[in-house]
Amino acid sequence: MNTSPLLENHDTPLILLGGTLCNGRLWQPLVEQLNVAHYSCVTLSGGDSAHALAKQLLEVLPPRFCLAGFSLGAMVALEMVAQAPQRIAGLALLSINPLRDLPENATTRRAAIKEAASQGIASWLTKNMWAKYVAPHRLDDAALHQKVVQMAEECGLDVFASQTEVAISRDDHRAALAAFTAPILIINGAYDAICTPQHHQAAAAAAPQSRWLTLPESGHFLPLESPQLVAIALRNWIQESAL
Repeated sequence: MNTSPLLENHDTPLILLGGTLCNGRLWQPLVEQLNVAHYSCVTLSGGDSAHALAKQLLEVLPPRFCLAGFSLGAMVALEMVAQAPQRIAGLALLSINPLRDLPENATTRRAAIKEAASQGIASWLTKNMWAKYVAPHRLDDAALHQKVVQMAEECGLDVFASQTEVAISRDDHRAALAAFTAPILIINGAYDAICTPQHHQAAAAAAPQSRWLTLPESGHFLPLESPQLVAIALRNWIQESAL
C-alpha cells in the first residue's frame, strides 16, 4: 500500500482502492486536484477473495477513514463495509457492479489470464479490453491507452490471476450498503460497457440515501477520463464525510 501526502486540510485519511490491473497511476490525475491531508493508493494483491483482501486491509488501515473504490476496488470496498461499517467515514463507489458474478463468467475470466500470458498482457488488453474501457471518443487517445497498458504491465499476470479470483468469488453486499449510514457517493460513466448504468442503478436502489452522478463523456475509467469532474465530486463527498 503506497502512501503519499497531499495538502493538509482534512485529518481523515482517504483510501483509494484500484481496479483490475490498476496501480497508483490510476489516481494520480485525481489526487493532484484534491485537498486532503493523507491518502493511500492500494493495488489489490495478496488475496484471492474480496473477503480476504478486506480483512487484510482492515488490519493495517487507521481506525477510521474515507474509502473510495474503482471497479474491482469498489467491490472490495463493499466487502469492507460489510465487515466494518463503523470504521468507514464515507464511501465512494466508482464504476461499480454490486452484484455477485454470474457462475458462467468464471471460465471466461480464467481463460483471459491464459490468453494474456500467451499474447502478452499489453496486446491482450488492447485487443480485448480497450474498446470497453473508455468512451468512444477516447479510443484514439494514445496517452490514455499507454497509461492503462503501463499499469497492466506493472501489475503483471500473477496479480491479474489473483484479482480474477476476487471478481469471481465476490458477494452481493447490497444489504450492507443499505444499512450504511455515512455519506455514499456513486459515480459512473455514461459509456461504461463493463459496469453498466443498470449496475449503478442496482447500487443506488440499495442505498437511496446515496448521491449518484453519471458523467456523460466518460466510459469505465472515470479517474483517468474525467479526473476534474471526479475530483469535484470527491471533494464535496470528503467534506460531507468529515462532518
